[in-house]
Amino acid sequence: MFDVHAFLSYLTNAYLLEGVVVTIGLTVATMIIGLILGTLLALMRMARAPLLSRAAQLYVWVFRGTPLLVQLVLIYTGLPQVGLRLGVLPSALLALGLNEAAYLSETIRGGFMGVPKGQTEAAKALGLSRWKTLRLVLMPQVARLIIPPLGNSLNGLLKATSLASVISLEEVMRRSQVLMQERFEVLELYCVAAIYYLALTTLWQAVQVRLEEHYGRGYAEAAARRRVWGFAQRAEVRA
Repeated sequence: MFDVHAFLSYLTNAYLLEGVVVTIGLTVATMIIGLILGTLLALMRMARAPLLSRAAQLYVWVFRGTPLLVQLVLIYTGLPQVGLRLGVLPSALLALGLNEAAYLSETIRGGFMGVPKGQTEAAKALGLSRWKTLRLVLMPQVARLIIPPLGNSLNGLLKATSLASVISLEEVMRRSQVLMQERFEVLELYCVAAIYYLALTTLWQAVQVRLEEHYGRGYAEAAARRRVWGFAQRAEVRA
């Protein structure tokens, strides 16, 4: 029978809450790795050099086409066999970061493709270097375009960190499993873990909404001004 008292006590259990902190840290660190590597992969995919483009395509094909669980196990247990020994946390960061980069690279590449080519041509006409064009012209517009899919990716990543429990990383799911083995209150602990994940994804959703409003504000105002200007011009023509 479901033990309500045990369920309520686990909601504020210090051992589990420490696991929540580990989950948050793992998610943030993985997203940073994924964004850096994903941006590099996106630029490689769009490069004119066939070797760079095909290397990036191969990377994305491998990491998107194989399960994250398999990648975690291969990195944690396979790398020591070739002389590279990593701890649990570095192995989890490496596997999650490499996997996330493959997905984010496609999101970022889509953002670049969504920026009109005239923006790049205008930057060249102003004498901006490629680096300045990327940093000052393209990236701000790409950031606005990729925020919605990026938010969804982080939401999925937050839940995917639970797979790190298979290599004994003590995030919230692993710590829940440890308590299950000790106290045999499986349903109660799974419900608590689900509530933790639900709370974290809900908090992130609120942050994402704020980010979308912040980055979309200027474009919304510009679009409104264009509509007003268009109405005024049509009114003058009719007059």
